[in-house]
Amino acid sequence: MPTIFAANESTVTVNGTAVEGVVALEYHRRQVRSNMYALGSAERIGMVSGPSDVEGRLTVASTSPGLDALGPEDNFQVIANLKRGDTALTVTISECYLTEKGFALSVGEHGQAVYAFTAANVVEKQ
Repeated sequence: MPTIFAANESTVTVNGTAVEGVVALEYHRRQVRSNMYALGSAERIGMVSGPSDVEGRLTVASTSPGLDALGPEDNFQVIANLKRGDTALTVTISECYLTEKGFALSVGEHGQAVYAFTAANVVEKQ
């Protein structure tokens, strides 16, 4: 059975301050991997793991004063408390730096700011 989290029960904080109007939080962790082959063989015999990083995007209805106040060299931490009923998962994304900030306003809609960031690591805890 899949674990389903509800957006209206979940919260997101940046440096300990709640972010109001969160529309979406996306993140993915990347790991550099290289195959190892035996001499004279085309069959992989192992794998070597290299550096890893995290990229994410936080979409907010209108804007977030806390995120707007961050400079390009300011690091921050994102903590998402994902919930649905008694099911909970805490996602901590550490050593984040803003890489992109955008804003869109469409006819018949509300404005949305998108804050893209890179991070050192992500930890998911039940």
